[in-house]
Amino acid sequence: MSLPISDEFDLNAKTDPQGSRAVLAYVPYLLAGAFFGVVAIRSEIASWYRIYEMFRFESFHMYGIIGSAVLTAAFSLWLLRRLGVKARDGEPLRVRPPDPGRYRYVWGGVVFGLGWGLVGACPGPIYALLGSGYAGALLILLGALLGTYVYGLVQPRLPH
Repeated sequence: MSLPISDEFDLNAKTDPQGSRAVLAYVPYLLAGAFFGVVAIRSEIASWYRIYEMFRFESFHMYGIIGSAVLTAAFSLWLLRRLGVKARDGEPLRVRPPDPGRYRYVWGGVVFGLGWGLVGACPGPIYALLGSGYAGALLILLGALLGTYVYGLVQPRLPH
């Protein structure tokens, strides 16, 4: 069964001449994901209690982490542009401009926020929770996958 969403990225682009995937090319991404998982658990951004605090405006903890992540990303993008870093295929790095229309972002944000508030986890920390032994996160993962699948089904009918 495949998702009804067309891939934005060509997953077959990084194959070797024999046709098998260069698995080692994905190791840096696995390591980056594992590092993010450790940071997510250690900084408590995967903690249901911390997310509950954030939505009740009772603590600055999550807002500080999100704000510092935004500033770090902005600085990193500025630095990459300044240094003229190119992608592995030699293409210049670029950020795709946002598609016009604001309602899609508002509705997407509302649905995302409701799911985040309901289960206390956004998609990133789900794997960190699973890796930390929280078996209940498996239900969250299944819900996220189901939501992604349903979005793929209704996407053509949504106002984009």
